[in-house]
Amino acid sequence: MPAPATTPTTAPVLSLRGAQLTLGGRTLWRDLDLDVAPGEFIAVLGANGSGKTSLLKTVLGQHPLSAGTATLLGEPVHHGDRRIGYVPQQRLADEGAPMRGRDLVGLGVDGHRWGIALPSRARRARIDELLDAVGARHYANAPISSLSGGEQQRLRIGQALAGDPALLLCDEPLLSLDLKAQGVVSRLIDENRRARGFGVLFVTHDINPILEVVDRVLYLAGRRFRIGTPDEVLRSDVLSELYQSPVDVIRARGRVVIVGTPDQSHAHGHEHDHSKDLP
Repeated sequence: MPAPATTPTTAPVLSLRGAQLTLGGRTLWRDLDLDVAPGEFIAVLGANGSGKTSLLKTVLGQHPLSAGTATLLGEPVHHGDRRIGYVPQQRLADEGAPMRGRDLVGLGVDGHRWGIALPSRARRARIDELLDAVGARHYANAPISSLSGGEQQRLRIGQALAGDPALLLCDEPLLSLDLKAQGVVSRLIDENRRARGFGVLFVTHDINPILEVVDRVLYLAGRRFRIGTPDEVLRSDVLSELYQSPVDVIRARGRVVIVGTPDQSHAHGHEHDHSKDLP
């Protein structure tokens, strides 16, 4: 496990205090205190319906808190903050889509402006810089519909870096990628957060592709949560207490497998299946 890319005295990029989110009359989580330090990589785990993606939407200013506070660099979170980058799930572009790789990255460069972007030397140089940062210059002019899922995710990371974010939110960015592409995308995010110093909240169903780069884990279950290093949280006794039901955590060949959660037996790997919400 690498040393965390943070220091105890570093002021947080993101801070939640006493945070509660209730949607449709259902409380997803409550009394959540969380600080994300510059350069820190936090994985967000939990069953479907536990509020992982809703947490990201709260930070993005799309879901107002039911109680508590959420601040980014000391200011209340709000919609459209350019200091937050966002990497969504991998979705293959429609076949024949005319957009090129550099056009997708360019949307991040122009995201705060109205109208059609005018060509300029500075804009092109900025797009080239971002393409280089994610290792995508060699297919920058290819139609995105011709690219693999991993290649498209590289471009989306470049797009998310365009605003020089203080915080990067990743919502299942490895979903539907093969093992090789998962490793490439995970390392790319890790290398950039260390080089650029932004914090990362990384929602995932599978901890294994990012296990070696994660500093801490936020595990959500049944309106409750646990926060700590992977070794502190991904333990049978901790998750059994969190779920209030016997849960086994098995470590084998560098992988973590979790069996016996109340929603359904599953593993934090490709076997992992959260198909039912907690009550």
